[in-house]
Amino acid sequence: MMDKILNSRAASFIILLFVYVLSAACGIVSYIFLPFAFWLNLLIADIISTIVVFVFSIIFQNASVYDPYWSVQPLVILSAFAIGSSSVSLSQILCIIVIFLWGIRLTANWAYTFHGMKHQDWRYSMLKDKTQKLYPLINFLGIHLFPTLVVYACVLPAVFMIVYSTPFSVVSVLFFALSICAVVLQGTADFQMHKFRKIGQGGFIRCGVWKYSRHPNYLGEILMWWGIALAYVCVVPSAWYLCTGALINTLMFMFISIPMADKRQSRKEGFEEYKAQTRMLLPIKK
Repeated sequence: MMDKILNSRAASFIILLFVYVLSAACGIVSYIFLPFAFWLNLLIADIISTIVVFVFSIIFQNASVYDPYWSVQPLVILSAFAIGSSSVSLSQILCIIVIFLWGIRLTANWAYTFHGMKHQDWRYSMLKDKTQKLYPLINFLGIHLFPTLVVYACVLPAVFMIVYSTPFSVVSVLFFALSICAVVLQGTADFQMHKFRKIGQGGFIRCGVWKYSRHPNYLGEILMWWGIALAYVCVVPSAWYLCTGALINTLMFMFISIPMADKRQSRKEGFEEYKAQTRMLLPIKK
């Protein structure tokens, strides 16, 4: 009976909805009662929310319970801060719109590819096979906590923008435009990839934004958070340190996500030729 429920997409969505509502509630309540600066309260509350999700990933023996957290976390955070804000500026509105467009698109893409609670991301299964007894630690620190800290650092410039009611800046609008272009690039890449997989020809996708780039979707994710960080830092240069999140995010994709994806692709015949003809990120002819 339980296997039937966990294999059902509809039932799995309901289970995850419960998990994430509970996670968000625990985070919000924690934030309210914590006595520290807002950024530290947010960090601790974010970690508590992650622990709630981690507990359920252990219960269901599936680390992919965490997958939606990457895109849902910023939406919950910004909504809470926007509701609690005493004033609203144009910069705040633009920032919230951009991040909500990103979050809704990414969450929709996850939902489209979600097969049920019995399905786990291939990367987590690979880590489990490789790390064996160390996997519970890797699961918490690497699969759950590390991404939470990365996205926390990425979304922090937007939180500062809301808390301190950052004044409107034309330069900020340019960086917001960069983030919107990044969202469009990601959406286009996802649509083209889904269409390619549906055809089922196999091999490597060599059309659209994938013609010259092996990872245009990752490029979009990198540009998205640089746009958000620079939109705030260009107005408050002394807060340059808030670019740390975008930098760590970039390094994570460059040295973890992309090598891992390329290694998996290398099992296919013709990968070396494909790699020689395409760039890692930029969709520009090599």
